[in-house]
Amino acid sequence: MRATIGLMALSLLTAGNLAAQAKRPDPPVIPVGLDAYRLWERWPYQRIGVRAYMRSTYDRRGGNEGADASHFLYQISDDFNTALDVEGPGILYFARYNHWHGSPWHYVVDGTDHIVEESSTADPLHPVENSVFLPERRFPNPLAWTWSITQGADLTWVPIPFEHSFQMAYSRTHYGTGYYIYHQYVRGANLSRPIRSWDTQAAPDAEVLALIGRAGTDLVPRAGTPEGTALGIEERHGEVTIPSHGSVLLTRIAQAPSMLRGLEISLPRKNAVDLSSARLRVVWDDRSAPSIDVPLALFFGAGTFYNRDDREYLVKAFPVYVRFDAERVHLACFFPMPFFHSARLELIGAGGGDVAGIRWATRYVPYKDPPSHVAYFHATYRDHPSPEPGKDLLLLDTRETEGGGDWSGHLVGTSFIFSHRGELETLEGDPRFYFDDSLTPQAQGTGTEEWGGGGDYWGGRNMTLPFAGHPTGTRSEKDAKNELDKIESAYRFLLADLMPFGRNARITLEHGGENESTEHYETVTYWYGAPHPTLVKTDELVIADPASEKAHSYSSPDASAPYEIRSRYEWGVDTLNSQEIFPPQTDRGRHTKGTSEFAMSIDPRNLGVLLRRKLDYSFPNQRAEVYVADDHAGKPQWKPAGIWYLAGSNTCVYSNPEAELGETQHVVQTSNRRFRDDEFLIPRDLTEGRSGIRIRVHFTPVNRPLFPGYPMAELAWSEIRYTSYSFVLR
Repeated sequence: MRATIGLMALSLLTAGNLAAQAKRPDPPVIPVGLDAYRLWERWPYQRIGVRAYMRSTYDRRGGNEGADASHFLYQISDDFNTALDVEGPGILYFARYNHWHGSPWHYVVDGTDHIVEESSTADPLHPVENSVFLPERRFPNPLAWTWSITQGADLTWVPIPFEHSFQMAYSRTHYGTGYYIYHQYVRGANLSRPIRSWDTQAAPDAEVLALIGRAGTDLVPRAGTPEGTALGIEERHGEVTIPSHGSVLLTRIAQAPSMLRGLEISLPRKNAVDLSSARLRVVWDDRSAPSIDVPLALFFGAGTFYNRDDREYLVKAFPVYVRFDAERVHLACFFPMPFFHSARLELIGAGGGDVAGIRWATRYVPYKDPPSHVAYFHATYRDHPSPEPGKDLLLLDTRETEGGGDWSGHLVGTSFIFSHRGELETLEGDPRFYFDDSLTPQAQGTGTEEWGGGGDYWGGRNMTLPFAGHPTGTRSEKDAKNELDKIESAYRFLLADLMPFGRNARITLEHGGENESTEHYETVTYWYGAPHPTLVKTDELVIADPASEKAHSYSSPDASAPYEIRSRYEWGVDTLNSQEIFPPQTDRGRHTKGTSEFAMSIDPRNLGVLLRRKLDYSFPNQRAEVYVADDHAGKPQWKPAGIWYLAGSNTCVYSNPEAELGETQHVVQTSNRRFRDDEFLIPRDLTEGRSGIRIRVHFTPVNRPLFPGYPMAELAWSEIRYTSYSFVLR
């Protein structure tokens, strides 16, 4: 019965929405908060009007100082070191810390400071085994885990909603590392429920905890059961022989449109290791290229099917699992996968002889919503035998995949091998993700094992959680039982914390702390994508270009004269082994302490607008009130659109004392990366049906020093370029 909680809840939740959608072209419902788990079968649905960001304590100068720990935006006091500062409605979906370091943490939700800590905090020199987040009722397992289970990290997937603002600060700064994923929403987005400020009295729903706790088990009802019959589930199954070379068809499903809800494969245990590199290939709707074409083991979250210590589960994740019994290895995937005409699934041999006795089964249900509401499921494989020094590994660029062009959808995870020889040092590499033309990574992490849910390289140990894990690999090369034991792999799945994009995505991973590692990586990127945009570029204003300023009726009476900036974006190290990797670039812009106004063209079909600004990040804490009016002759009727705020600057404060309880430090660091792209969401009610709008940006200074007693920096609003994008539903 628990397996159908999300499916039944969806029917109840969307009954009214379906009637509304019959009257107007609304985008699909976006599950928010705990609904993102409860309605997990909506994984494939487009998230129109949502932006995801991953911020962290990374080294602002591009290196790996302190293992990317303890770089703070600013310090309010010695026990309030700010790592995250956001304005506007949103939800914090994930936070990761190294052990208990930094605790107690301040979660300032809409102006109210809530203390969140870990039970090791009281005596951090004698940490508590099997520690928990406090208040424990608000951070229960399996949405929260601590270091003794994860092998090095404190993790929480408990949603923290905020209506106006959110800040996170560390009380202690020794090894104060962390990364955090949050979503923000355009006003008017079709959310499953309104965003309300975090209720500290309410614990996460028991059925959500039970659902996530069922990771590693069958999550979808069977055909013939009452639940399966009600959902219209159909099943297919069979047994095949994988040829040594060539492919074998598992099934071709032509009953469509449908949603594949379960894929199961079982292998004879004696042959499983040899089939780790056999490939799963899936083609949707007879498209010209497969959307899934990946090594079998990596698809199901493991670098190999070698089971070094005879565990029952190699992978016990929510969307996939790898389970062993005495005779067979059972593989299951529960990512929902829509298709509209057909689905073709096949396996491709890995050499070494034919293997008989491969059993498979599929479950699928009718798909009844508009085709534009969902995206195809993809698993994109990349082999990186010789990483390029100084450059991130490219895991996915949607502009190049399956014929290229525009793609809209969302990133939902990665599975990867990071070494074939038991080497863990390469784990210093940071994930960096770029969405929708942004040249600043909207997701910037602190290390590879942090991305995989661990800390301190997991201490070389293995672990598997619903959304993160290190299922295969030894502690070190010398401890390996054999060559297969040296295959180090990890996985990270995104559900509530998935990362939407409207036109393109570029997913990259640093190899080693400065892109110096020579390890052989293999990566799979899981993503949903439809071959059309839901975010359309409509206009661009180039500041300091007279023709562009005139064309957009740009006015900024208090702005500076145009000035030249020669700098860089945050792309990694500038030089490696005395070779320049990213040379500086030159651009021109202005800054103001007053008000700027300009006109931008937008798509009248829009469901809200994203306004991107290229800026000079040397000015700290840039904050402005934004107003919008119709772009027509006459006196504008300005309406408030919200606060545009970018915390911090290219100058940060570093505090990483050697001792656990060491005094807070105030080390000022300024990077040479002044270029930054930032975003603002303009509400749908101010843009829908209009082909142009006029925008007013009124600077509101934040008079706060980098830390108490430090001289105030010059405050101003920086403008180099504005670009408008319209959210649309095809």
